[in-house]
Amino acid sequence: MTDKTDILIIGGGIAGVTLALDLLDRGETRQITLLDAQGEDALGGLAKSAFGGMMFVDTPLQRKSGIRDSPDRAWADWQNFADFGPEDNWPRAWGRYYVDQVTPQVHDWIRAQGIKFLPAVQWVERGLFQPGNSLPRYHVLFGTAYHLMTVLIDRLRAQARQQVRFRFHHRVESLITENNDVIGVTGRNNATGEAFTLTATTTVIATGGIGGNHAKVRNHWPKNWGKAPPRMLNGSHPSADGHLHDQVAQLGGQVTHLDKMWNYAAGIAHPQATFPNHGLSLVPTRSSLWLDHEGRRIGPLPLVTGFDTHYLCKQVARQDQPWTWQVMNWKIARRELAISGAAHNPDLRDRKMIRFLAKLLLKDDGLVRQMVAESPDFITAENLPELAQKMNQLTDAPHVDLDLMTRQISAYDQNLACGAKLQNDDQIRRLHHLRQWTGDRLRTCRDQQILDPKAGPLLAIRTQLITRKTLGGIQTNLDCAVLDAAGDAIPRLYAIGEAAGFGGGGASGKKSLEGTFLAGCVLTARRLAEVLTK
Repeated sequence: MTDKTDILIIGGGIAGVTLALDLLDRGETRQITLLDAQGEDALGGLAKSAFGGMMFVDTPLQRKSGIRDSPDRAWADWQNFADFGPEDNWPRAWGRYYVDQVTPQVHDWIRAQGIKFLPAVQWVERGLFQPGNSLPRYHVLFGTAYHLMTVLIDRLRAQARQQVRFRFHHRVESLITENNDVIGVTGRNNATGEAFTLTATTTVIATGGIGGNHAKVRNHWPKNWGKAPPRMLNGSHPSADGHLHDQVAQLGGQVTHLDKMWNYAAGIAHPQATFPNHGLSLVPTRSSLWLDHEGRRIGPLPLVTGFDTHYLCKQVARQDQPWTWQVMNWKIARRELAISGAAHNPDLRDRKMIRFLAKLLLKDDGLVRQMVAESPDFITAENLPELAQKMNQLTDAPHVDLDLMTRQISAYDQNLACGAKLQNDDQIRRLHHLRQWTGDRLRTCRDQQILDPKAGPLLAIRTQLITRKTLGGIQTNLDCAVLDAAGDAIPRLYAIGEAAGFGGGGASGKKSLEGTFLAGCVLTARRLAEVLTK
């Protein structure tokens, strides 16, 4: 089959949907075709299952909470985490563009769609060895990203009529060029096997990153993380395979910083897996102890979430086995455990505010009970000997040393029991720091001992590295045009969202301040819509 269109968008995730919708809103009259390798029910991509946190700068919610933020301050924090190299001109330009424009171009645009954010701004990625977010900036969508995508897709379908054509199950295999211009694509219909050719005046790549292709992830594994674990979980999707990255490179386009990854350190096997190694990403409890495969506390610096996700992944990747353990009690789990994503936050996803707040304030243990019932990675026991026995039954050999684990946990509990004047443990210090911010105090226990008999039963969670987002990608200028090795734009070819490393082939640099992914997809898409409708 051969066909033609004016504007071709490859990828129906949040970036592709936003671009198509924003083009219509800006008065675009040319024909738009949106291709996606998956079926119609998957329109919206990973965003439909995402939690929906976004990093904004100087918002009304921040000011209402007494937070005095500014683009300059956010840019200073961004650069601390990015650790840009001397050649990172376009990543640096896109990072600055983000902090300057994300609030008017993304926050205000989302609010104009009738979508709200939770009133409590969260404080994530505070930094460990380098300063991170010096202020709370993480805004959570009321309704999660599922609600955002539902609204955007409904609006797009309502306005599309004949101007926007959707082509599902269409996997692009190659880009077509003529006189060095990109003039379209060839591919195959996954459902029928039929080959297709689609020519276009403008071609846009919005296909996501490489996180679903673990062979490619291993090939680009960060050198200072050691050897990639023999098994990782997939928190992305197999369709995020980097195939279009390779096609761009074959044309002479620049693909950069694929070794910059935003994986997570605490994944579990998805109880309702839909593809191999399908994983869920936990938001790790802060008051638990993070142990290696033998039951030894990982250190010397204890692992605590909320400060530096990159560091957590680096330390977990360096362990002797591909799994680690988080050991806690029921009281800690019911207050602190969370799972990233819309499906495991149904009250927030469905915008049941009263129910959501009631469960939060009452420390409801429904999620903990659900995961204990559904996931073999969750183990409960009345005492440490029983817990160690069950932990060893879950692995290939009895790695956990009961005496070692008992000493580790007892020493931590004794430190807590000393009281504030005599406590001397970095994890305890960071827990006290977290509790100073209201948004974290609600989800962080106060000096909770693990072996407290009133807080049982004990709970151990087996966790693994889980791939998620790619910080590098196809290099673009501030017009989203794909660049070649000389820094010149490849005619008629553009990239947005995660495929472009959220702008410039790696706008976040080495680490993200978190919440820059959904927002980065919307920001790059809206910027391209502006460029194409000038």
